[in-house]
Amino acid sequence: MLRFISRRLLTAIPVLLGVVILVFVLARVIPGDPCRAALGERATNQACDAYTKREGLDEPIPVQLVKYLGNVLRGDLGVSVSQRRPVSDILIERLPTTIELSLAALGIAIVVGVPLGVLAARKRNSATDVVTMVGANIGVSIPVFWLGLMLQFLFAVTLKNTVFALPPSGRLTPGAIPPPFYETWGLSGNGVLDFLSNFVLLNAALQWRWDIYWDGVRHLILPALALATIPTAIIARMTRSSLLDALGLDYVRTARAKGLKESGVVVRHALRNSLLPVVTVIGLSLGTLIGGAILTETIFGLSGVGKTVYDAITARDYTVVQGFTLVIAVGFVVVNLLTNIFYTVLDPRVRVT
Repeated sequence: MLRFISRRLLTAIPVLLGVVILVFVLARVIPGDPCRAALGERATNQACDAYTKREGLDEPIPVQLVKYLGNVLRGDLGVSVSQRRPVSDILIERLPTTIELSLAALGIAIVVGVPLGVLAARKRNSATDVVTMVGANIGVSIPVFWLGLMLQFLFAVTLKNTVFALPPSGRLTPGAIPPPFYETWGLSGNGVLDFLSNFVLLNAALQWRWDIYWDGVRHLILPALALATIPTAIIARMTRSSLLDALGLDYVRTARAKGLKESGVVVRHALRNSLLPVVTVIGLSLGTLIGGAILTETIFGLSGVGKTVYDAITARDYTVVQGFTLVIAVGFVVVNLLTNIFYTVLDPRVRVT
């Protein structure tokens, strides 16, 4: 297992290097002047010349790339041009919001999508199967921005002042933000503790602030539902397709011939062996969600990875785009590694050497 993990990590190095180089070059060849995007009306020719020299943008792209790679190897992702803050600080602040939203959305997608796929496969060509797959196709087709607005209208306006009312935006109710948990424990902050404290639910739970915890859960429901529609539909369709293939194999017919109950045949025999492609879809979905949901974060007023990267591209903030893209690429590599490791748990025929 260690040899497998080491080999996968080594093969990931060229991938990450290629991502960094590609994003670095593309960020500098796209139309637009970072000086004028950053300085706005104050962007005179003299000011832009000084800005370009100060940021090192007057040097050849290969020279800039070598310097950037050297800084990355030292753990320095640079300083945001527009915010004048270290990119690592922005990551510590924004990434937890996206991770919480992604995990919540993927949790909904798994809990709903897998059972729907199993139900559709067991009731193949029935009304239940048709309704389930039509619902899945609708889920893939609904624009996220429209669904988000409709959810806000329904739960924040139509159902206002009822037990079903939910907050339309934000991560917490204004004024309900607790201090970092490490301060209540008498600890001094550092990068890791600051990162963990920006997870709203974790920070509240570690301080036993259950009022804030449930407030955070209520604020997370609507964006998670909006973001979960497409992964739910994809997981349901993949589960149905994979399970139908497994139900037609010889070992399933043998299990039925032995007199096992249909539920036992499906759950204990067919489902486990049909989950490999489903796990692959789940892993890819998680990587995509961590990459940022720009529309969802914008509609629900969440300052996550997607919205930050979009704002950085608009402002020609190269360092933020490069730093966040690198972290997203690392996230994809880690998720794919965990997915491959999970294969061996689901299917003992998969051998890792």
